Amino acid sequence: MKKRIIGFISGIVVFALIYLLPLNGLSHNGQLYLALTLMTVVWWAMKIAQPAYVGGVYLMLLIILNVATPVQVFSSSWTGSIMWLVIGAYLIAGAVRDSGFGERIAYSFIIKFVRSWNGIIISIFVLTLILALLIPHPWPRAFLIMSVMGVVAESAHMPKEDRSKIGLAVFAAACPLSGVFLTGDSTLNPLAVADSGVKTTFIQYFLYMGVPMIIAAIITMFLFMLLFKPSKPVEIDFDVLRAKQKALGKLTEKEIRTIVWLAIAIILWLTSGVTGIDVGWITLLVALLMSMPVIGEVLTAESWSGVPVNVLVFLTSAIAIGDVGSKTGMNHWIAKVILPSSLPHNIFLLALIITVFAIFIHMFMGSVIAVMGVTIPALVAATANLGVSPLAVSLIVFSVVNLHYILPFHNLAILVGNEPDTGGYSQKEVMRLGIPLTGVMFIVALVMAAWFHLFGLM
Repeated sequence: MKKRIIGFISGIVVFALIYLLPLNGLSHNGQLYLALTLMTVVWWAMKIAQPAYVGGVYLMLLIILNVATPVQVFSSSWTGSIMWLVIGAYLIAGAVRDSGFGERIAYSFIIKFVRSWNGIIISIFVLTLILALLIPHPWPRAFLIMSVMGVVAESAHMPKEDRSKIGLAVFAAACPLSGVFLTGDSTLNPLAVADSGVKTTFIQYFLYMGVPMIIAAIITMFLFMLLFKPSKPVEIDFDVLRAKQKALGKLTEKEIRTIVWLAIAIILWLTSGVTGIDVGWITLLVALLMSMPVIGEVLTAESWSGVPVNVLVFLTSAIAIGDVGSKTGMNHWIAKVILPSSLPHNIFLLALIITVFAIFIHMFMGSVIAVMGVTIPALVAATANLGVSPLAVSLIVFSVVNLHYILPFHNLAILVGNEPDTGGYSQKEVMRLGIPLTGVMFIVALVMAAWFHLFGLM
């Protein structure tokens, strides 16, 4: 409680200092907006309340203090497809989980391919990639894989310390592999595209991000296997796993219906560039049709409970940071004050500068979405005359901050797993992986610069 009170007061002090400082070149509304934003970021970082409550206060203050109109605050989030994509993704993820289809895939893969500790780690990353196309959100995927890995750990009689290492592998794999497909993380990936102001299709996004994120995942996987060894030899009792698999029985009617609708969703995602239909609207429509009689019967009224209102409120507040920041002139002011007066034309040097800037901001702000909201618009403004696509800048920033973490709060997926009943790993284990992983961010940034250059984005 004491820490929360200190955080609450600290945020107010930051607001007062920023609001009263003489900031040349920034309008009154821009300065008020900057003060509110930094206050909110401090509150998020200090965890004074659940993030959605803090985000809700931020949204209301923007409107009440006339920093922005309700239309300006909510237009990008709720009149576009992003929020509806998130809602649809949670519904589809719930259907895959509840039907048992995802669990069936996991058991089949593990029984066929896994024979050792390294095999377990590799299977975690491979399953995460496979399920990234079927379950459009990293948390339900991670929870599903954790449930299966829990059975694997139990069958091998693993000690608690080894189980926690497996938990960290599951949530660490979610960070890079959620970025492979546009629907891999229905919260962050479309937001990164939206922040750039450049529209892209499902296929285009995969072409841009697939190779860099798979490379990032492979580096993360080998780094993990180098740093984390089992405390004793792993011997998996496959009879236990086969019993679990057998208990699932034959494909149920609900599973078959889920598979059919997943196939329809994937086909529509892949052809969105041809049809011109936004992926967000496709995702929501498919989810809703899964509840219809005759053709659906997969989702029920209770399925709505799987759509977290707190995530929607938090996401709305994070989107508002970038959108209203542009309207008040704050983004351009930050780019002018913080970034060098001239950025290099060399794409590799530029990628490294973007990486340093993004990591620096992320170290203090913590929230991936908040960092994207502040950093991407500023860097897009700063690179406007360099002939670099805003999409390239946005995707590099997004990738860097989503892959970078030193402490659990730096990434929501890592934070979610940092609980006894989820991943079960400690902050010390996160730091052991996260510190050397920071250096990997620079390799990933250089890979992305080279890859984007092939597509004419840089």
